[in-house]
Amino acid sequence: MSAPGDDGRPPLRRREAVARLLAGRDRTLVVSGLGASTYDVAAAGDHERNFYLWGAMGGASLIGLGLALAQPAVPVLVITGDGEMLMGLGGLATIGWQSAPNLTVVVLDNGVYGETGGQPSHTAGPTDLCAVAAACGIRETRRVATLPGVDDLARRSHAVGTGTLFAVVPVDPVEDARVLPSRDGVAIKARMRAALGLESM
Repeated sequence: MSAPGDDGRPPLRRREAVARLLAGRDRTLVVSGLGASTYDVAAAGDHERNFYLWGAMGGASLIGLGLALAQPAVPVLVITGDGEMLMGLGGLATIGWQSAPNLTVVVLDNGVYGETGGQPSHTAGPTDLCAVAAACGIRETRRVATLPGVDDLARRSHAVGTGTLFAVVPVDPVEDARVLPSRDGVAIKARMRAALGLESM
């Protein structure tokens, strides 16, 4: 089962899409949701401004919001999956209310819960995450089903806009080999703080 692209296009390969999302990044802070999203971000290259989640299912977008509010001049990109986003749907209401102009949330939608056996997620049925985000007050939403569209999304994600951007990228449910970054949450936090020129805590 897969989440089809627009107009019947086949879904994108997630590793390629994430690599293109992160190409040319400079100052952007990246929060990756647990599971495959973290493996995808790590596969694109470890970076001192990456914050990998190994738990806290449903928390990626709100961690991104917190970073965006704390660092308003720095672009913040959340890369997560449909299952993780479904777990944190209530957070979209807060994100819509805050409308941080430096926050982009990208959902890699494969239509399954990949970490628990590949059961169909709600997006394999009638649930439209872009419509949910829009109903929560996020004014700019996109469904991005082509690689040129991903490239355009990347350019927008690495800049401060006029409000939060929410995007869904349909991806193939095929699992790639896991690329495991550090699981040391304290070390990951400390290096991001150092990259931002903040004192260690």
